[in-house]
Amino acid sequence: MNQRELFLRHVAQTSDTPMMGLDINIEWAQGVVLKDVTGKEYIDLISGISVSSIGHCHPAVVEAIEKQSKKFMHLMVYGEYNQRPQVQYATALCKLLPPSLNSVYFTTGGSEAVEGAMKLAKRATGRSEIISFKNAYHGSTQGALSLMGDEFFKNSFRPLLPDIKHLTFNLMEALDEISDGTAAVFIEPIQGEAGVRKASPEFIKALRKKCDEHNCLLVFDEIQSGFGRTGTLFAFEQYGVVPDVLLIAKGMGGGLPIGAFVASQELMSALSNNPVLGHINTFGGNALCVAAAQASLNVISQQQLWLRARDIEKIVLENLKHPLIKEIRMCGALGAIDFGDEALNMRIIKACVEAGVISDWFLFCNTAMRISPPLVISDALLKQSITIIRQVLDKIEKLIH
Repeated sequence: MNQRELFLRHVAQTSDTPMMGLDINIEWAQGVVLKDVTGKEYIDLISGISVSSIGHCHPAVVEAIEKQSKKFMHLMVYGEYNQRPQVQYATALCKLLPPSLNSVYFTTGGSEAVEGAMKLAKRATGRSEIISFKNAYHGSTQGALSLMGDEFFKNSFRPLLPDIKHLTFNLMEALDEISDGTAAVFIEPIQGEAGVRKASPEFIKALRKKCDEHNCLLVFDEIQSGFGRTGTLFAFEQYGVVPDVLLIAKGMGGGLPIGAFVASQELMSALSNNPVLGHINTFGGNALCVAAAQASLNVISQQQLWLRARDIEKIVLENLKHPLIKEIRMCGALGAIDFGDEALNMRIIKACVEAGVISDWFLFCNTAMRISPPLVISDALLKQSITIIRQVLDKIEKLIH
């Protein structure tokens, strides 16, 4: 059997047509360019779903991994060992955050950060109701799935967690549902899988006020929007509002699996008693992953890549125009190119991949193509990818007419 036959037989599939049936076998990735076993090159416009924000195999990340691997790779990570990589990273990250976000609980990824934050909210408040929003995506584990604001991906796995309430995103009146029985409200300040939908400043400020009135936690899910992706280091900076808990992952690790939920030391202490070890995991804060995250954070901070995200937005909006495009929604280097039709969108994405530009769609917005390139993409490569997209659109438009 060839590589694809082995792939289909032994690697668990989550769709009937992985990567739209295309036999893409990536052998090498560097910066913004991927190369398959035939030598064909692709421009990566999605960064592994906003993960490789400083590009693939960034030299600083590779060096950090190699250096740490010669010291130690895994120790018990429950916060019992004083591990230098964890301490250095948590200290560096907290210096970049508001004073109330000063305690980091490391996880292996975004879904686990959500799960930990849900437990923290219940433990800290003594309440059970958790609120999220329609078209929200917070992960696929049972608790995170319960928060997901789309029924299609949930119904086959019920019963899920009780006491979950979904409100309408950006609807002021919906906030009246928050009550003294609410433990926490989870929100993406920019809904990613809904096709890049940004919360209005007025809505976020009203939400902060409601949570304060009812003494419940406000949790910002910045798993996709964090680490410079949307034009500031974290999207909450654009609102003048500080969450009680911040969820991070994806662009955090420079390509390695890591996430975290961040809160105040006082709030986080709720997980240390009644019961002791109130939340534990095996690999969160793994030394290699934290070393990679530290290197990635250094690159993002030193180069101020959130400013580069704004440049990327400007270049896309100025250069990507076509009659087939119904709307472009950009928030820094996170964008949705909406064609208003699912079949057309899938056709365009497949043709773009065949032409050497990697993109995909959104879980709750299948009419739009994702634009989320590494923040280090050059103007030349970005404009080249836009040219390829326009050429694909021209060809498909001619075939349609």
